[in-house]
Amino acid sequence: MNTTQRETAERCMHAAHDGTMSFPAIIGALLEAGFEGYHVDYRGGTVTYHLPSGDGAVVAAPDITGPVAPRFDATIVEQAVREAQTNAPGYTYLGFCSKVRAAGCAGYLVSFLGKRVVYYGRTAETHVELFPKAPE
Repeated sequence: MNTTQRETAERCMHAAHDGTMSFPAIIGALLEAGFEGYHVDYRGGTVTYHLPSGDGAVVAAPDITGPVAPRFDATIVEQAVREAQTNAPGYTYLGFCSKVRAAGCAGYLVSFLGKRVVYYGRTAETHVELFPKAPE
């Protein structure tokens, strides 16, 4: 991993947390830097950005940690995703993180290759979201 890729990963993580970049802009920056996806771990407080070579950057994200509810509620996770997608009034990424942790989400894996996000609970239950299609 080169310095530019590491800096891009860190910049994108901080931008998501402080709301200075939209999700599509973050995806664009990560793709341009050569990443194929990333993993958010709420229990570990990290975001790991993955390159096709197997190399990656682990970035500490202590502001996303907190208890993860024992029961995974895919309906609440899906509602939180819809709020994010529509940039609902009052939406913040940190609020999203709190909401999905309370719904039992222990983390999620974003695959640019698969154009999907897999949210998972402590018991490995999952909810899959496909990337929205771009307007034609």
